[in-house]
Amino acid sequence: MSLSNEQILEAIGSKTLVEVMELVKAFEEKFGVSAAAPVAVAAGPAAAGAAAPAEEQTEFNVVLKSAGEKKVEVIKVVRAITGLGLKEAKDLTEAGGTVKEGASKEDAEKIKKDLEAAGATVEVK
Repeated sequence: MSLSNEQILEAIGSKTLVEVMELVKAFEEKFGVSAAAPVAVAAGPAAAGAAAPAEEQTEFNVVLKSAGEKKVEVIKVVRAITGLGLKEAKDLTEAGGTVKEGASKEDAEKIKKDLEAAGATVEVK
């Protein structure tokens, strides 16, 4: 049985961030690819669109204020969201800062929820 792209996206959308992280890792191992480059390319146009003024806010930035006590868990979530390497994700987690720019309201809330579940303090702007 073959699934349509829409069915696959719906199935992925219903997963937790940790489950999606595991799926991405399995995908990378099975096909010998890396998801880091496509994530970085996809973030470029979204960040450029955030500069355009809008009447109603449609794009949100997720800012990490504090990693809390479970820093390792927060680093794992930051890596999954950003596609950063271990050192870069660790540096971002320790220093705080913007984890995701130009996210939809739903995505920003999901990212915030996942980071807070890992023990971080997060703000959506």
